[in-house]
Amino acid sequence: MEIALDPPHGAGPVRLGMTADEARAALETLGPLAPGALGELAITLPSGLYVSVGFGVSGPTAHRVNAIELHRPDQDTDTVRFRDVDVFTRPAERVLDGLRRLTRVDEDEDTGGFIAPDLLLAFSLDDGYFASVLLARPGYYDTPAQAAARDHPGY
Repeated sequence: MEIALDPPHGAGPVRLGMTADEARAALETLGPLAPGALGELAITLPSGLYVSVGFGVSGPTAHRVNAIELHRPDQDTDTVRFRDVDVFTRPAERVLDGLRRLTRVDEDEDTGGFIAPDLLLAFSLDDGYFASVLLARPGYYDTPAQAAARDHPGY
């Protein structure tokens, strides 16, 4: 199976902004639901690919998909692609080279991962390969002041 990252819209059948019921139905097209953390839905495919969906807790994004995170599978039967690049089987530097041709990519000094802020993609690194990728809705990384300014322009 192939899941395409499509920022700022979604990943595979899961779209940012979906309700919990819509997200559940979309995930179930991939496989049976797995236990997730509080406030999220998740699946684990036979390849080991783990997909979790997080929801907003307040404001206009409350109870709507605001982030989709995918963790590298153990087997190559499932792939996660951004455009034509498999983000988990290529060395991270090769993936980053391609991303940097499209957009700015910053190193996250706190986690050792990388963020493409204009695409709202965040990558965690493990042994030279990406271990996970998070696709978020616009505003996901805003400070409270930035969110208030966006939600109430002119205030």
